[in-house]
Amino acid sequence: MRLHDDIHNYYEKIVVEEIIKRKLDKQYSDDVMADFCCTVLNQLPPRYIRYDVDMAFYLPLQEREHMEERVNTAIDVAISQIAKKQVINE
Repeated sequence: MRLHDDIHNYYEKIVVEEIIKRKLDKQYSDDVMADFCCTVLNQLPPRYIRYDVDMAFYLPLQEREHMEERVNTAIDVAISQIAKKQVINE
């Protein structure tokens, strides 16, 4: 078993989906996005899985919605932190 190939945090998938939905990857450089993703994921509890399909099949809708709400809140916080950092750097 290779840990980095077999296991991942399911929140990563939800975060990436929301980033694409909001087109944040078009607004910020790759370097900023890497820091941004770390900031978002550090606000969320880990939810490690082997296969995304297992989560899609077994995760109750209410729990999925709760996870999405947490991701949206974490992204909003990260955006405000980026905005503050940009003001400081100007």
